[in-house]
Amino acid sequence: MIEINWLAFVQVFAAALIGAVVVVTFYAMGLRLLVRAGRAPVVAPAEFTDAITVISAKDAKRAEKAAAKAAKRSPLSEREKAVALVGAYASFGVCAAAVLGGILLIVFNH
Repeated sequence: MIEINWLAFVQVFAAALIGAVVVVTFYAMGLRLLVRAGRAPVVAPAEFTDAITVISAKDAKRAEKAAAKAAKRSPLSEREKAVALVGAYASFGVCAAAVLGGILLIVFNH
């Protein structure tokens, strides 16, 4: 007969849920602070042969121009931008620590 340890199941479920919430929350906060610091991430579009929609060079240039304009229009002082940038990196660090902690739990606590 198979016996299920329900307490262990609930612990794993809670850990996964808390970990997911922490990673998503701090990643979103890091991106928001990165944008407030005037460093909006602009990613060049990838060209795929089977892609349904491919962004043209004109659209990519327009997106870069809009990001640069938004960075110039920021109401924050240079000091506030620096604090936002440090906060963004700290948020990304929390994400990395949560992921690394999860991997270490999997590898060393089985």
